[in-house]
Amino acid sequence: MEKTDEQILDAFIKEATREQAFGWLLQKYQQRLYWQIRRMVIVHDDADDVIQNVMMKVWRHLGGFKRNSSLHTWLYRISVNESLAFLEKKKKHLTVSLEQPNSEEEDNGPGLQIAADPWFNGEDLERKLQQAILKLPDKQRLVFNLRYYDEMPYEEMSEILGTSVGALKASYHHAAKKIEQMITED
Repeated sequence: MEKTDEQILDAFIKEATREQAFGWLLQKYQQRLYWQIRRMVIVHDDADDVIQNVMMKVWRHLGGFKRNSSLHTWLYRISVNESLAFLEKKKKHLTVSLEQPNSEEEDNGPGLQIAADPWFNGEDLERKLQQAILKLPDKQRLVFNLRYYDEMPYEEMSEILGTSVGALKASYHHAAKKIEQMITED
């Protein structure tokens, strides 16, 4: 039986049940967080690295969680921040254009890895959608993914991202229009 957030938090505080509580947390949230991260970083191995960083931060800081927000919101906030940090770091190391890589030995960028990723088996329209999403600015892509894939309410996104509901709605609207335009142009 899945434990409630309160049961997980209460058990984590006690040293004798800390590891068991963390196991419950992983069982309840790891897959959802993985897919949220995966939609941001695209590549399976990168998503694994980011989720590992997220879980290490959660382990270190869960005892100090003040319960001002839901555990779900707190976990999403950490995974969003780690995903954005990873993407920023990757951008600094990426020297190849997404559209025209110079050689096969260089990083092809996330846009070209979709077709070659063994964990992704999509149809042409899905591939076009993913490639269009990848061309969005990171924060706009994040808002689009949270709303479109996770069906997250704007109010919850606002709490996670620290942005007004109006700004999130505008960001989602602009992202959807850009994606529609990119897909119909191809």
